[in-house]
Amino acid sequence: MEEGSGWGRGKATAVLVALLALAVPLAHAGEAEARPTQGRTWTFADTPSWQDEFDQPGLPDPTKWGYDLGGKGWGNQELQHYTDQLANAFVEDGVLAIVARRFKRAGKTTYTSARLVSRGKGDFQYGRIEFRARLPVGRGTWGALWMLPTENRHGGWPHSGEIDIMEHVGHDPGQVHVTVHTQAYNHTIKTQRGKQAHVADHATKFHRYRVDWTPDWIRGYIDDAPVFEFANEGTGPDAWPFDQPFHLLMNLAVGGTWGGAQGVDDAAFPAWMEVDYVRVYPLLQP
Repeated sequence: MEEGSGWGRGKATAVLVALLALAVPLAHAGEAEARPTQGRTWTFADTPSWQDEFDQPGLPDPTKWGYDLGGKGWGNQELQHYTDQLANAFVEDGVLAIVARRFKRAGKTTYTSARLVSRGKGDFQYGRIEFRARLPVGRGTWGALWMLPTENRHGGWPHSGEIDIMEHVGHDPGQVHVTVHTQAYNHTIKTQRGKQAHVADHATKFHRYRVDWTPDWIRGYIDDAPVFEFANEGTGPDAWPFDQPFHLLMNLAVGGTWGGAQGVDDAAFPAWMEVDYVRVYPLLQP
């Protein structure tokens, strides 16, 4: 009787071990699906799928660009009022100019500028995004070439993310920043992920500012030199909301919590940011 019971226990144990042996690989397979495959080699097409070379003078191409309008502080206590007027955004000699201007009326100083967006006209999920630009100068200027989610699938900022391809504030001349913002990593909780590089002739020469964006990582470059990398940890959208379409933004802000941290030099206006081209190269399957 005891011998038979022992044999039964052994058989039951063997069956349990066999079941566990099956379960463990299945659990690992589920984890592998949830995590990015960091070893994948990603490449990009040689020809852009979307671009603007700014060859047509006048207002920016309305089939590619719209405008964010108004003077609401834009979440950063900025001073400018964004318009869709030719005085603030125009194409001339193959270059887009975004111009921030200062006005003084009835003793009050106001600023106008432009914020161009490709939302609904150029929305992308993954790819190589490159701007060739000459950056503004002057204390109080805050130029940016960047991306925001088109649908906010994971919720409002910062839940759905932000990709800053280039940011430059005039009180820190030549320091160009490449940054991402997510719910887990953003400046409001002092966990923001970003890097900067010094570009001494940022205002006198055109330079190429780009990100390569894949399901596994986002990498930032200036003139093809690597500056920044942000990896997909595989922990979900709080850390990686970059699994949805984003659109492009180009703007020149005035003042604000960062741009105006050392005040605004009124002698710097009008201030200019110039963009020679914008090109988006699609991601190819590994």
